[in-house]
Amino acid sequence: MARLNSPEELEKFRQDILSKRDPDRPCISICAGAGCIASGAAKVIAAVENEIAKQGLTAAIDTKGTGCPGFCERGPIVVIYPEQICYLQVTPEDVGEIISETIVGKKIIDRLLYEDPVTGEKAVHESEIPFYSHQERNIICDNIRIDSKSIDDYLAINGYAALEKVLTQMSAEQVVAEVKKSNLRGRGGGGFPAGRKWEGSRNAPDTPKYVIVNADEGDPGAFMDRALLEGNPHSILEGLIIGGYAIGAHEGYIYVRQEYPLAVENVMLAIEQAEAYGLLGKNILGAGFDFTVKVHQGAGAFVCGESTALMTALEGRVGEPRPKYIRSNIKGLWDKPSVLNNVETWANVPLIINRGADWFTTFGTDSSKGTKIFSLVGKITNTGLVEVPMGMPLTEIIHNIGGGIPGGKKFKAVQTGGPSGGCIPEKHLDLPVGFDELTQAGSMMGSGGMIVMDEDTCMVDVARYFIEFLTDESCGKCVPCREGLRQMNIILSNITRGKGKPGDIETLEALAETAIEASLCALGKSAPNPFLSTLTYFRDEYEAHIKEKRCPALSCKELISYTIDPAKCRACMTCGKKCPADAIDGGKNKIHIIDQDKCTKCGTCYEVCPIKFQAVTKISGTPVPAPIPESERTIERKRKNK
Repeated sequence: MARLNSPEELEKFRQDILSKRDPDRPCISICAGAGCIASGAAKVIAAVENEIAKQGLTAAIDTKGTGCPGFCERGPIVVIYPEQICYLQVTPEDVGEIISETIVGKKIIDRLLYEDPVTGEKAVHESEIPFYSHQERNIICDNIRIDSKSIDDYLAINGYAALEKVLTQMSAEQVVAEVKKSNLRGRGGGGFPAGRKWEGSRNAPDTPKYVIVNADEGDPGAFMDRALLEGNPHSILEGLIIGGYAIGAHEGYIYVRQEYPLAVENVMLAIEQAEAYGLLGKNILGAGFDFTVKVHQGAGAFVCGESTALMTALEGRVGEPRPKYIRSNIKGLWDKPSVLNNVETWANVPLIINRGADWFTTFGTDSSKGTKIFSLVGKITNTGLVEVPMGMPLTEIIHNIGGGIPGGKKFKAVQTGGPSGGCIPEKHLDLPVGFDELTQAGSMMGSGGMIVMDEDTCMVDVARYFIEFLTDESCGKCVPCREGLRQMNIILSNITRGKGKPGDIETLEALAETAIEASLCALGKSAPNPFLSTLTYFRDEYEAHIKEKRCPALSCKELISYTIDPAKCRACMTCGKKCPADAIDGGKNKIHIIDQDKCTKCGTCYEVCPIKFQAVTKISGTPVPAPIPESERTIERKRKNK
């Protein structure tokens, strides 16, 4: 790698890279993100390389291990360029056919294409798949286009052009002004305007100053930051360097979860490559600006997603929040001015510099500009990462992009904003997705988690689950969070077990109010949101659990039972053989009966009963069935007429 000492050398090197690349040359891009790797992508990549060598096509075909393109439900994903043919759920056994038929024979393999579950129509190109066609992919689109371990691939798509522009054409004040004009709001949860935060640090008198990437993504079901770090780490680095230039910082940090080994590996490699090319270090591109980046691997504490706790951990101490008497952009890391933004926020910066704030503000609402990446998971047909313009209604994300609820079930709620977010019911599905709109509905944007729930979801249990998670993750520094959440968890657990009592709801409301008003940090203040939002929209479920000892969703284990309908039972013995508690009485040609004293309510009988019979039913409460006389339990075999 040759060090680039000037903008002219960078542009010459970029043109050299492009001149050696034939846009019509076949290239097989295989998603090598963590999700597809878990689905077997490593074996597919090995099979592609072996098959190309076997057929003597190494000099004629390129291959890339890329980042996550988002459609995780259908991985491993393979996209063939220049045609952009998209194959889903590819296996090593498909590779030979892909090479011989699609690459060499120019034929489409129908069985590997996306097929619309309703119309049966197939999509050949990535852009034609509804999951992608309804998105506005400004940030994540590059993941499938470049080798995530190659700085040359990033340079080939105009990478580091924004840094070059900043160092040669813009003052630090102009950079801050452009980010302010874009109204870019922090994508990590708080939604604070990035430009105002940068301006505060820029104007702060203390030195040195720091810029920090918050990649401590701990929300259940969220993996937006991981996908960007794995797939396009240079975009985050470039944004961070620009931020350092803008506020007068010469040192940056990337705080990343230790549980993200591939992200750590790729970002460490990206730093090494950028240093070798002179895009990090001393006198970057000969502009006299020095900047270095260090990676800090977090130990997995959810609370370290909070800004002051993260900075405390960076200082080498226990990751605990501290009072914000003065904002962190004035006194942050080591009491020095520090700009902390999350991964997605930094990835937006090069786009704003290259295309302008006016372009960025064409997306979104009056108060929420640009696009946002969400991890769409839960009871949804298409799970994965989706990038949409701010302001898109929830119903479009869930039904047009997510494909709706599988199995013919009804939509019940969507939880946004991570564990501290809220649950939004069906009546608010037309709500535009924006920072202020979600807050007004009792939820929040958060880092971008979006968990869809169907009719079988108990909302009381959902609140219990998230409060339990937050109780475990509380740092314990302040009483309202440490003790208040623990008491809320105990009460909610009792309610889901049929031990709720009058006054529990009022006690929960009082504890929630105390946590909101008196907790030290934003995590404690927002922790009651799962309870408050579910109580607002699903109060009837709380009352059914407490007053009637009934779970309307038939979800809470202690409040349901399984029983066998004598009229439907065909004595096939399937449930009896599979029951782990030996709780089913019955034999060949005898109607089966579940012994409620033995039943552990595991649901195995319900799951294995043949669909054509549907004899096992799930009910609320404990059944008291009338005993079936032995004479009536025998099922006569029907003989077929010959």
